[in-house]
Amino acid sequence: MKLKELYDTIDAVAPFSLSEEYRARGAHDNSGILVDCGSAENILFSLDLSSAAVEEARRRGADCIVTHHPAIWEGLMSLTGGPVLACARAGISVISAHLNLDSAPCGIDEQLMLGLGGSEPAAVMERLTGGGYGRVYDVPPQTLASFEARARETFRTERTVCYGEGKVTRVASFCGAGLTEEAVCFAAENGADTVVSSDGKHHIVLAAAERGLNLLLLTHYAAENYGFCRFAERIQKIIGKACAVFTDERFL
Repeated sequence: MKLKELYDTIDAVAPFSLSEEYRARGAHDNSGILVDCGSAENILFSLDLSSAAVEEARRRGADCIVTHHPAIWEGLMSLTGGPVLACARAGISVISAHLNLDSAPCGIDEQLMLGLGGSEPAAVMERLTGGGYGRVYDVPPQTLASFEARARETFRTERTVCYGEGKVTRVASFCGAGLTEEAVCFAAENGADTVVSSDGKHHIVLAAAERGLNLLLLTHYAAENYGFCRFAERIQKIIGKACAVFTDERFL
């Protein structure tokens, strides 16, 4: 299939207009076709465009890599090496779906909620046209220890950091680096007793503790790869051809 056909398929599932809406609000993103070599007959999905992902694509004979995190984040001044140049030299196209996939229906933020045992959000922090980010929802009552253990199993990670001692009944979750002062306030205002996210800065961990909130931090990779793999499965079903998924075990 042509690269533009794959782009259109992804756009139907996780509209790139969501990324544009985020950017209009002041966020930075760089989603879309970032390396165009024309075709997408053999597709590899990888959360990041790492050297390991490029090597896996070469090994499989892939001519396209779909990533979540943008392969090109800021403006490039030169191309003297690295995975982007490696893809261009090997004829491997790259499409990145970042903030649009975070916030799309059944996207990464929603999948984080589902993986943690939620089903329907009682509140959404940031609403976008046809999407949203940051959710508060009820889960079956349980101890924080059992909640952490289940999360480790679901997201295939042993690297978690947990603060608190209280019961878990209502959770606020934010995929990626979404643990902000605003997120903590949103969680508390909507009755959450537990917050789940990644990349926690100490002053925000402190703010959550001061409000009496439990806090569970997953690795950024584990929290997002869970939903990204399900996105890959969905695209594969739509296009009717087998796609490979590369998971970098170093970061789970």
